[in-house]
Amino acid sequence: MAVTNLLHWVLQQLILNVRFVNDELDEATRDRMEHRDKQLSWAMAQLLQELEHKSQWQRSKEQTPVALRGLLFAALQHWQFWAVAGILLLLILGLCWCLRRRSHEEDSSSEEDSSSSSSREEEEWEEENEEEEVSEYANDLARHFEEHIQWPDQNLFTECESVRNLVNAFILVARQYLLDSSFPVLEPCFGIGSTHEGWSPYEEDIVYEVLVPLAPPPGHTFLPEPCNLGEMPARSFRIRVELECTCMREQLVGDMLCFVHHDEEELRRHQGPSLLHTLCTGSYLDVQKTACRIHQLVKACWAVMPHSHQWCLTMLPCSRSCKFKVAKPEKQILIEITLGMQQGNSHIFMSSQPSEALFTPSTTWTLSCAVAEATFFELMTRQAPDASFPLRCLQLCARILVGTGFSTYTLKTVVMHLLNTIPLSGWHRTHFLLRLDDIMRYLCHCLEEKRLNHFFFGNEKVPEEIILPPALQGAEPFNLFQHLAQDPDAQAEAMREFMDMQDCLTRMLTYGH
Repeated sequence: MAVTNLLHWVLQQLILNVRFVNDELDEATRDRMEHRDKQLSWAMAQLLQELEHKSQWQRSKEQTPVALRGLLFAALQHWQFWAVAGILLLLILGLCWCLRRRSHEEDSSSEEDSSSSSSREEEEWEEENEEEEVSEYANDLARHFEEHIQWPDQNLFTECESVRNLVNAFILVARQYLLDSSFPVLEPCFGIGSTHEGWSPYEEDIVYEVLVPLAPPPGHTFLPEPCNLGEMPARSFRIRVELECTCMREQLVGDMLCFVHHDEEELRRHQGPSLLHTLCTGSYLDVQKTACRIHQLVKACWAVMPHSHQWCLTMLPCSRSCKFKVAKPEKQILIEITLGMQQGNSHIFMSSQPSEALFTPSTTWTLSCAVAEATFFELMTRQAPDASFPLRCLQLCARILVGTGFSTYTLKTVVMHLLNTIPLSGWHRTHFLLRLDDIMRYLCHCLEEKRLNHFFFGNEKVPEEIILPPALQGAEPFNLFQHLAQDPDAQAEAMREFMDMQDCLTRMLTYGH
C-alpha cells in the first residue's frame, strides 16, 4: 500500500499543477483539460488496481496473499523501486508538458474553427494518445524486470533442429543396415521434453530427447494390451507380437518367406529369425532388448554417417532408452532416443520411458503425451503475439523448483492450463508480472484443493490440432496431486515449499538470479 499511495500522491500533485498552470484559459478549454486529467487519472488507477488486486481465484486471494503483491512489493523495496519511480515521474512530466502545449494550441485555434465534429475528433485522438502513454509505462515496468533477470544463454531451437536432423540421418542409415532383418521399422523422430519445447531451465548439460516411433516389420503385428485392466484409460501396456501370413507377398514380391507357413530350419537358412526370437520376452516386445539393439545400431551406423568426420561419438549407459554424446573441441551435445508405438493416428504413444512405479518390468510400455505436449507448445507460441514470452515465464518458474519436491512436469501442466484459459493476447511482455502472478496463484489454488488435473485426460478444451485417442478424450480427469489428498503431511510440506518458491521468485526478480 505504501508504494500505491506514493504513486497516487505523485500523480495527483502533477495533475493539480497542470490544472493551475492554465487558469487564464477560457472555460471550454479548462473543461477539456479537466476531462483529459480525469481520463489519465482513471487509466493510472486502473493500472495500479490491476497490479494490486487482479485475481482469477477468489478463494486463493482471501486465504493466501501470494504472488504479485508480495513479489512487486518486495522487489520495489530495493534500488529498483527508485528506477521504476523515476521512469514513472519522467513519463508523467512528459505527458503533462504535452497536455499544456496542446491546450495552448487548442486555445489559439478555437477562434478560427469552432466545428464541434472537429473538436470531438481531437479529443478522441488525445484520449488514445494518453492511453498509449499509460500503456508505455506498463511496458517499461515489465521490461525492467524481465531484462534484469539473468536468462540462460541458449539457442535451443537451432540446436534442436540439428539434433533431429542427426537422428533422422541415423534412421535412414539404420534402415539400410536392417533391410534383411525382422527389426521394428524406425520412423522419423519427434523432438520432446523441455529442450525441444523451448523452455529448458538449464544452461549446461542439456539433454536433447527425441522419440523414435516403431512400426511392426513385415510378417509381424503389434497388439497393445493394458497391464491393469481396471485402469481407465490404461497408462501402461504390454505389446504382444504376433506373426501374420505373408504368402501373398512372397508370391508377388519374393523378398521374404512367410513366418507362419515355413518351418524354422528353412527360415534360418534363407532369412533371419522373427522378432519373437530376438527382441521379445515370451510373446511381448521387450523394452530393454529393443533399446540395447538401438544402442548397437548407433555404434554400427555412426562410422558411415557424415557427422562422424566432425563429431566424436561416446555411448552412455541406459537400460530403457539409448543415450549418447557427440562432441567436438568447442562443444558437446547429449542425446537420448526414446522408443514408442503410436496409438492410431493420434499424438499419444506407448513409450519406453519408465513408469512412476519403483520398478517397471522390461515388457511394460508407458503412456506418453510428450509429443502432444510439444505440439501444444508449438501451437501456442505460433499464435501468441510474443512467441517466446510463454516459454520465458515457464523457464523462469522452473528455475525456482531446485531443492523442492515439485517436478517440472507439475509446473508445465499449470502453464498449459493457463495458456488454454487466458487469451493469447495477454501473453505479452507487458503482462510479465501478471502472468507470473497467475502461475503462482493457480499452483497455490491446486495445492489447497489437493487437485491438479492432467492436461489431456478428459479435457474438452484441448486444441483440435492435437489428436487424442477416444479413450483419453472421454476419460475422467486424472489428478496429479492425488498423493496430497491421501497424505496431509505431504500437503503441508508442499505448502511450505511453495512459500520457499515464492521467496525465491521474489529474490530472482529483485537481484536477477
